[in-house]
Amino acid sequence: MVREAYHKDLHKLKEEILNMGSRVGMMIGEAVLSLKNRDVELAQKVIDMDNEIDALDHSIEENCMRLLALQQPMARDLRLIISVLKMSIDLERMGDLALEVAVITKMTANVPPIKPLIDLPRMAEICQQMLANTMSAFENKDVELARAVAKRDDEIDMLFDQVRRELISYMIEDPKKITGAQHLTFVARYLERIGDHITNLCESVVFMVTGERVELN
Repeated sequence: MVREAYHKDLHKLKEEILNMGSRVGMMIGEAVLSLKNRDVELAQKVIDMDNEIDALDHSIEENCMRLLALQQPMARDLRLIISVLKMSIDLERMGDLALEVAVITKMTANVPPIKPLIDLPRMAEICQQMLANTMSAFENKDVELARAVAKRDDEIDMLFDQVRRELISYMIEDPKKITGAQHLTFVARYLERIGDHITNLCESVVFMVTGERVELN
C-alpha cells in the first residue's frame, strides 16, 4: 500500500512538470503575440498566468522535498526527483521572462512600432517547439531527442545576433528610435535566455535517464 502511494506520488510529479512545461510554452507564444499585435489584454493574461506557474513551482518543490525526506528514493527514482526539481526552476524562470515580454507590450502598446516584427515571433516559435519536444523527451525518456533539441539553441542565438545588429543600426540611423529599439532588444535577449533554459532542461532529461551530467550545446 505504501509503495502504491509512492508510485502515485511519482506519477503526480511527472504530470505536474508536464503541465508546467505546457503552460510556460503557452506563455512564451502569447507574450510575443501580444507584442506583435500590441494586444494589452493578451499581455495581461500572460502576466496573470505567472501566478499559476509560481504555484506549480512551489507544489513541485514541496512534493520533491517530501519524497526525498520520507521515501529516501534510490537510483532512477532519485534521478527523476532531482531532475524534476531542477526543471521546475528553469521553467519558473522562463515564465518570468515571458512575463517581462508581456510587460514590454503594455509599456509600448500606444507607441508605433519601429519595424515589423518577424524575427522575434520566429524566435518564440522555435522556443515553443524546443520546449514541447523537451517535455516529450522527458515523458518518453528519449535522450537522443533531448540532445537534438539542445542543438537548436544555435538557431535562437543566430536570430538574436541578427536582431541585435539590426536594432543597433536603427538606433544609429535615427536616435528617435533608440527607446523602441532598446525594448525590442530586451525581448530578443529574453527569448535567447529562454533558449538557454531549455538547454538546461535537456541536460536534466539526459541526467534523469542515464545518470550522466552533460553540458549540451
